Amino acid sequence: MADDRLFGRTLTPMTQRRLANFRANKRGYWSLWIFLGLFVLSLFAELIANDKPLVVQYDGAFYFPVVQSYPETTFGGVLRTEPDYADPAVKQLISAKGWALYPLIPYGLRTVDFWSREALPSAPSARHWLGTDDQGRDVLARLIYGFRISVLFGLALTLVSSVVGITAGALQGYFGGLFDLIFQRVIEIWQGIPRLYVLIIFASFVEPNFWWLLIILLFFHWMSLVSVVRAEFLRARNLDYARAALALGASDASIMYKHLLPNAMVAALTFLPFVLNSAITALTSLDFLGFGLPPGSASLGEVLAQGKSNLQAPWLGISGFLVLAVMLSLLIFIGEAVRDAFDPRKSMG
Repeated sequence: MADDRLFGRTLTPMTQRRLANFRANKRGYWSLWIFLGLFVLSLFAELIANDKPLVVQYDGAFYFPVVQSYPETTFGGVLRTEPDYADPAVKQLISAKGWALYPLIPYGLRTVDFWSREALPSAPSARHWLGTDDQGRDVLARLIYGFRISVLFGLALTLVSSVVGITAGALQGYFGGLFDLIFQRVIEIWQGIPRLYVLIIFASFVEPNFWWLLIILLFFHWMSLVSVVRAEFLRARNLDYARAALALGASDASIMYKHLLPNAMVAALTFLPFVLNSAITALTSLDFLGFGLPPGSASLGEVLAQGKSNLQAPWLGISGFLVLAVMLSLLIFIGEAVRDAFDPRKSMG
């Protein structure tokens, strides 16, 4: 039997039924665990894919290049700059008086394999499991980092846009009337503005980065939940419990937050996985078109663009497509399970 306690609090019967409905959707339930597992692994990408050793034991002392920089002189070299740990000469210096433990994938985000003798982009091999791109960078390493930045960007955009969208929808639905009418016309006009053109204009003034893209996409992405929350507030504001709270002297803010928002959040939560999906797709699309993250950044869209530019290297496009397809499919399955969990017809079953 599933534990009915969470963080020391007993779950309500409704919450228990929702959790049971979520677990009953096996595809969504296991998709959640798979997605969380992949995301947690990507958070430690520097320990999985890096061109620096995790640990170096040299002359009786231990060093950790993955978290701290050391000059080459530390390992018997002549340069005072950080060594290239992929250089056979540096490896020979270390092995002369110790050993080095490298990550599972000995290539970082921007590591160029200068020691490969194959033509670029190189095909998958024991040296590069998914091959390299046309600049000699390991595709698997870039996919791991690209997965992480895509999910983090999607989560940040979803969180901020949801707060703005839920607030806007709540104000519209609760006050209604002329305020709702004017706000709806503003949203309709705002939705007609092409975001790609706005990004092109901004790109001519500043170089897009993570935070600039987050702010620009927020201008358009906050409308995802407005209509859902607005409809819930329009419906619930005329119900007896809301009218009773108003008659007892409760403030508008109190009624919206304590009485109406919990019901609206049920509908909003069912859409959050799909909003996250849309946010990740938006970043990938912009990176593919060249208006996203700066060149060289970890990006699934950039890997797809490499595949488009190098049709003779199908592993580039296939690898990027599979990672993106699996990630978005997992989010869709999770969204379906969340929808089932909050479905009142299944909750009463």
